[in-house]
Amino acid sequence: MEFFKIKRDIPFMRHALILNVISAVTFLAAVFFLVTKGLHYSVEFTGGTVMELRYPHAADQEKIRGTLRGIGYEAPEVASFGTAQAVLLRLPIVQGAPQAGTSATVFQAICASEQGTPKVTQVTTEKGEQVSRTSCVTASGQEQVSLQRVEYVGPAVGEELAQNGLNALLMVIVGVVAYLAIRFEWKFAVSAIIANLHDVIIILGFFAFFQWEFSLTVLAAILAVLGYSVNESVVIFDRIREMFRKQRKMSVPEVIDHAITSTISRTIITHGSTQLMVLSMLFFGGHALHYFAIALTIGICFGIYSSVFVAAALAMWLGVKREDLIKPVKEKDETDGAVV
Repeated sequence: MEFFKIKRDIPFMRHALILNVISAVTFLAAVFFLVTKGLHYSVEFTGGTVMELRYPHAADQEKIRGTLRGIGYEAPEVASFGTAQAVLLRLPIVQGAPQAGTSATVFQAICASEQGTPKVTQVTTEKGEQVSRTSCVTASGQEQVSLQRVEYVGPAVGEELAQNGLNALLMVIVGVVAYLAIRFEWKFAVSAIIANLHDVIIILGFFAFFQWEFSLTVLAAILAVLGYSVNESVVIFDRIREMFRKQRKMSVPEVIDHAITSTISRTIITHGSTQLMVLSMLFFGGHALHYFAIALTIGICFGIYSSVFVAAALAMWLGVKREDLIKPVKEKDETDGAVV
């Protein structure tokens, strides 16, 4: 499916050197910010307190964030939990304060913002068990907010999650290299994985520079970007192999230019529709999906760029040629078919 067809090939490879120098500078800048500033990890990685609150009405998340900032949390994570009435708080570890005291202080501050006082009551569960329930009530006895649960995530759990995330990233990289080496040729595999790592490092560089919160959802977005970028590279590489078979008089840069130009319409349709979905999550998905959508947006934009100007250019500079992708036809022996 094509919305339009470009009749004249765009000379992408003519400007590959300049654009790859820009890519290298951007990559080094991202590495610099990662080393100097580091990532701002969420509670899942650093440990902290997870609290679930329930309101009788839709919760005002901005008001809750303002209350948490007022008691010392610089970047509190507040998100809806299933419904608009349920809210999940993820609070990092406060140095010098026990976690039980932290949760009590937080609930007391939230209760004060609702102009109520904390109250502990005994309630009966569905199983007939008596449990304590902490709620915030007004002077007239009206419940403003209730504390559903409090969980503590230890640093050891956070380290395990970080290690598992790194292992997942390494397994994806190894799988991508093996897949491309088998399907195409090692030069394409090396080019594609360098381009994909270029995308990942730049995403991480953005998060380090702006100190955006790096959570498990952002890690999931990075893994999705890896697959998405590989898919774009595979489409271009497939077209390059096809052009090598059809256009035997073209040089390697001309073949690559023609392959990329012929896939532009497909790229615009695919990435444009995907980006519209991601932007809808960014603007309407709330705080829980905000950084997830940002990571995908950066990854989609740089994924297109790296597939064209990094992966294809590197394959060209590594010396990919027609013989690497097409097996030469065996010449027929003069004795074949001879009658004895």
